[in-house]
Amino acid sequence: MKQKTIFLCSDCGYESPKWYGKCPSCGAWNTLSEYKVKPETATRGVLATDHRGTGQNKPTLLSDIDSATESRFQSGIGELDRVLGGGAVHGSFVLVGGEPGIGKSTLLLQMCQEMCRAAKVLYVSGEESLRQIKLRASRLGIRASNLFILAETDMDEIIHETDLLEPDILIIDSIQTVYRRDLTAAPGGTTQIKECAMSLMQYAKRHSVTIFIVGHVNKEGTLAGPKILEHMVDCVLYFEGEQTGPFRCLRAAKNRFGSTNEIGVFEMSDRGLLEVQNPSAAMLAGHPTGASGNCIACVMEGSRPLLAEVQALVAKTQFGVPRRTAAGVDYNRMVLLLAILEKRAGLFLSGSDAYVNVVGGMRLDEPAADLPMVLAITSSFRDKPLPEGVMSFGEVGLTGELRAVSCASQRIWEAYRLGFHTCIVPDQDVGEVPEHMNVVKVKTVQQALQAVL
Repeated sequence: MKQKTIFLCSDCGYESPKWYGKCPSCGAWNTLSEYKVKPETATRGVLATDHRGTGQNKPTLLSDIDSATESRFQSGIGELDRVLGGGAVHGSFVLVGGEPGIGKSTLLLQMCQEMCRAAKVLYVSGEESLRQIKLRASRLGIRASNLFILAETDMDEIIHETDLLEPDILIIDSIQTVYRRDLTAAPGGTTQIKECAMSLMQYAKRHSVTIFIVGHVNKEGTLAGPKILEHMVDCVLYFEGEQTGPFRCLRAAKNRFGSTNEIGVFEMSDRGLLEVQNPSAAMLAGHPTGASGNCIACVMEGSRPLLAEVQALVAKTQFGVPRRTAAGVDYNRMVLLLAILEKRAGLFLSGSDAYVNVVGGMRLDEPAADLPMVLAITSSFRDKPLPEGVMSFGEVGLTGELRAVSCASQRIWEAYRLGFHTCIVPDQDVGEVPEHMNVVKVKTVQQALQAVL
């Protein structure tokens, strides 16, 4: 039979019989690629209009479904269990994404060390040979008696060997390297990734096997492959951090069995990834004293308050257009705060270059980081350091007012535990605070600047 030609969008997975310059589904330009698929052979004797089912799956009343808590097991890595919502769920499908070299394979191999004590694990690698995996395991000190390694990229062979071994946990490293023989598309393409992920998802649900797959990210920072891949899996974990820095953050972008706000913090060392039990203290190590242009911020990552150092440098521009650079914070948000300072606080920043950085490779997306950025920028502009022991948090509005943020009491207690004695916060209810903590409530940006600068 003649092969069928389809066009798939690499961003959203939209399928079309003809090519479009702009994807009709997501609106992206030049993302439709041509693929050839083999037509499915029609079943003889069964018409297309015959809708008779097999009767294997029948509707069930909601009240008759067992509402017992899902069965979880510990991975042996506390920070990973925190992100997963208390541990991995039996039969779940988890996607771990990140840039090449960030530590995805290292994390999963270290996870095998603990899980092999009570479960049988099959680690399938399509990027490394058996000898390479053995050398990396020896470097990390991994000695697991119940860990099986398979170097294979053919999906049919992987499913066959998995059926024979019957493992409790299956790890695929990575989904971009495996392929199905009945598809003509190259490995790593939209069709191959979609069909291979579908096969693994069906196997996980049918045999109650927990599957972890590794996915790379493209140059835009999103997971390579169709967006539908993220919809198939139960959990999407992103491994973030600067490759030149020691810290890595594991963040849940999707989790059907827990919160999506929790993060896990790791430190990369010569012995692999080490858990950071106190991220705030690690992020503040080496904090300069008596220097202008830095302020301590407190943000909430799930149920955990984290302290991070926000640094700013404001210098007179040498060109007609001032330069703006942001690392660890949203660039547009930083430009917005510069405009608020110039309009509401009277700071002439349009003639100065402005650089904002978050120390330690952390990324602060919460609006509570607005006030620390404002204080750090003003401190650098006036070349006047903030008093020692000052921490701040608060959202800044366009009129210069400070808006309330959530979990104020937890943020203040975290700062007090690490030795801070003054908190600059919006005028809001902060609940119970430490006795010796000086909480300064301000309503506007001008009042915040007057309180410390």
